[in-house]
Amino acid sequence: MSYLKEFNILKDKFDINRESINIDELFLQIHNLPFESFSYNILPGEEVYRCNEHNRTFKNIPEQRSTPDTPNLNRILNLDDSKIKENVTFNYSIFQSYKPEKEKPAKDKKKDKKVKEKKRKPKKIKSKGVIILLHGLNEKDWTKYLPWAKKLAESTHKTVVLFPIAFHMNRAPKEWLDLKFMTSVNKERKKLNPNLSYSSFANAALSSRLQFYPQRFLWSGLQTYFDIIQLIREIKSGYHPIISKNESIDLFAYSIGSFLALILMMTNPYNYFSKSRLFNFCGGPTLNRMCPTSKFIMDSEANIAVYSFFIEHIDQEMKKDERLAHYFSKLHPVGNCFKSMLDYHKMKDFREKNLKDISKRVAALALKKDQVIPPSEVINTLNGENRNISIKTTVMDFKYKYDHINPFPVSEALEKKVDKYFDKVFKIAAKHLK
Repeated sequence: MSYLKEFNILKDKFDINRESINIDELFLQIHNLPFESFSYNILPGEEVYRCNEHNRTFKNIPEQRSTPDTPNLNRILNLDDSKIKENVTFNYSIFQSYKPEKEKPAKDKKKDKKVKEKKRKPKKIKSKGVIILLHGLNEKDWTKYLPWAKKLAESTHKTVVLFPIAFHMNRAPKEWLDLKFMTSVNKERKKLNPNLSYSSFANAALSSRLQFYPQRFLWSGLQTYFDIIQLIREIKSGYHPIISKNESIDLFAYSIGSFLALILMMTNPYNYFSKSRLFNFCGGPTLNRMCPTSKFIMDSEANIAVYSFFIEHIDQEMKKDERLAHYFSKLHPVGNCFKSMLDYHKMKDFREKNLKDISKRVAALALKKDQVIPPSEVINTLNGENRNISIKTTVMDFKYKYDHINPFPVSEALEKKVDKYFDKVFKIAAKHLK
């Protein structure tokens, strides 16, 4: 079946609020399970912060707020992140592929009816491991990733977990998806920032939040990091309702998801990733070597704010913010690795040593015409300045019009070409992750 046909079937039948979905024509079973994040209190919005690991307490440093004459923008900025319920309790999806069963022909209509009913029941699927799929920045819909997850499950015989990053996908307030409301927010942003470029209703929420408080990039990333550890702990403890505690854990990461995945691999919390494999698709460089300005990701002012805070002024910011300095210190390996992935020219020896340590278990595929994650920068970071890090990095070009946001266009005119390159990419990914 073509990518286009699978995409349309999955788009039509996927519902993250349904507990279980059987898609017989694709030999696919989907489960949507509830998750409650225990790490929400690391986010902006708390009066006092505490690091229990090091017995440290920190006062809250208030974020910069919008001006009073932007009512819609203020509705986004005046939310306390730690109190946004959609980000604390949400569903995540599990994809499992199964082989078609040969059915014996029924002798009568009653038996035939029983066969059909049995076919709709959840199937017991033997999985060879788990692949956690991490998505890109500023995404609110899993649709693009549904064929990816199905293909990985089918070709590796592993369970694929679609896990949302904090404040993304179904972890974002519904208002951020409201076209009318977000268009109003975008108009207010343009009035506040006359030189604004790459602005749109699609990136207005993320852009506003990062422009006025760029620290969110760190804190929401850390929450997601701890959420993934929480999920794996549940699996390894034997409490997960579907995944066996003995299954291996691997990662497939796209775009900013690769940034997070590399940090998980480098820090290896509780040795959960000692044997894990990671496949990066359109991801891998340090933060300052990405070009995220896009109507679908973030606008120019948000990009300037993030770059200014994390690349140009991070040392000064740590002097002003004791909690930030604490989490970026050597006391927290995750913060230290996060910091090493910000600026290509800083902490290079530390970063490259960590990448060498995991190099045999990491692979990457970049796209030639990708302007958000340039392939040259994927190579610079993952293979090192002296090209002495042996991470297998492939650069591919598709013979149709594509971009970072949409590598596999849903188009009847391009159906055969998209099929060809989609299969090529995921054949490479599956080979690495098997």
